[in-house]
Order: sequence, then structure tokens, then C-alpha cells
Amino acid sequence: MSGNRLIITGSKGAGKTSAIAALSEFPPVLTEVPIGAEPFQGDRTTTTVALDYGARHLDNGRRLLIFGTPGQRRFDFMCPILARGAVGIIILIDHAAANPHDDLDYYVDLFRDSIADCGAVIGITHVDERPELPLDAYHQLLDRRRLMLPVFSVDARRRDHIVTMIDALLASVH
Repeated sequence: MSGNRLIITGSKGAGKTSAIAALSEFPPVLTEVPIGAEPFQGDRTTTTVALDYGARHLDNGRRLLIFGTPGQRRFDFMCPILARGAVGIIILIDHAAANPHDDLDYYVDLFRDSIADCGAVIGITHVDERPELPLDAYHQLLDRRRLMLPVFSVDARRRDHIVTMIDALLASVH
């Protein structure tokens, strides 16, 4: 396991910035700008354009640097830059989005090389907003791609949910 950089990536509105804010030991550094005319779910008025940054000490004393990627695909050029040398990747998918399975497929492709190098876990957010949509479809998508990645239903604002994903990620790379 090289590096101490954790990447939190995923679909627009999935909770990447919220997850970093929940984890970080200091107020995260954000590169947010006001949302223009582009439609957006919920009451969000800003979007990440480069990265979010926070940090946290793990139980073993190691400092984990947490980088969040932008959710808008036009900023995806940042993703491979941020993922270089990462200890792992958390992919957050907004279950309430129009095509959440396509979003997971997209991010698994985008981070394919990094996932092979360092591993990943999947966090499905906003499950309460579309309870009729089964979570099994995410597992089936990963199975078709021959990826054995843990999938969690999470609230990105809850530190304990994100820490559980980090624990699973770190355990899988040992």
C-alpha cells in the first residue's frame, strides 16, 4: 500500500464534499463555484470545479489526505491527476439520479487503472429517495465486470458511514 491519499469520487450530487467535511479534522479546502443555469438536484447552489481537500489521522497514527474530485464530467481531467499514488478510491453514486447504474459504470471505467492498483469501495447515497430501485443492480454490474468491490448504502454526511467504507477499503488492500 503506497501513499496516504484517499480519493472520493462519483456522480454529481452524490455527497463527495459532504463526505470530506464529515471526515476531515479541519474545515475542508473547497474549490466551489456557483452553479449556473445547469439543472441540479436538491438545493445546492455550488459545485466543485477542481478538488476538495481534507485530512484525517487513522487509528494507527497515519495521516490520510482526502481528495474529492469534481462530479461534473467536464472536469474529469482532474481525476487521473488526483488518483496517482492513491491508497484507495471511494466511489459515491447518487441512487436518486436519473441513471445511477450508468454513473457507476462510468466511474469504474474512469478509474479502471487506479482500481486495479489500489482498490475501491462503492457508496450508494440517497437510497431513501428511490427505495423502489434495488441495490442488487450495482452488484450485478460489478459482477459482469468481474470486480469484487464492496457496496455500501451510506449517508455521506455521517462520519461513521464513511469510516466504515475506509476500513473496508484498507482491509481489502492488505
